[in-house]
Amino acid sequence: MNVYKEKQLYTGDKILFLDTGERIMLKKFKNDYKKIIFTTGSRKSSTARVRLKSWGNGKIYINGKRLNEYFKSDEYQKLVLKPLELTNSIGLYDVVVKVEGGGISGQAGAISHGIARALAVLEPEKYRKVLKKAGLLRRDPREKERMKYARSKRRRSWQYTKR
Repeated sequence: MNVYKEKQLYTGDKILFLDTGERIMLKKFKNDYKKIIFTTGSRKSSTARVRLKSWGNGKIYINGKRLNEYFKSDEYQKLVLKPLELTNSIGLYDVVVKVEGGGISGQAGAISHGIARALAVLEPEKYRKVLKKAGLLRRDPREKERMKYARSKRRRSWQYTKR
C-alpha cells in the first residue's frame, strides 16, 4: 500500500490517496480512527463507485436501495456478494454503491469488481490472495464490438446473391 498523498480535513479526518487509484478515509471516532475505503469497479460500460466501511453489520445499498430491491434476480445478488462470500466477511462491513451506465449484468459485475478491490485494500494480507485467485481483482476486458461499415452486423457480411 503506497500512499502518495495525505490530506487532513478540518473535521479531524484524514484521507490517504493510494497510487493504485483507491482512497482511504480515516474517520475519527472519539479517540480512534475507522477506515472507509473508496474504490471504483467497472464492467462493460458500467462504472460503480464503492464505499466500504470497516465497521457495520452488512448492509448493502445500491443507488439508495437495498441489494434485493435493486437486483431482483438471485443470480445478480450472488454475483455482487461473491467477493464477500469468498473472504467470509458477509455481515462485517457496510457497503454503499453508486452505479451508472450499462445494463443490469454489467452493473452487477462492476459492483463485484469494486467490492473486491475495496476488500483487497482494506486487508491485503488476508483477502488479496483469495480474490486474485478467483479472478475478481482483474477487470473483465470484454466490450461490445464496434459496428463496421460494409457489414450487416459486427462481423456478419451481406448475403451474396448470384442471380
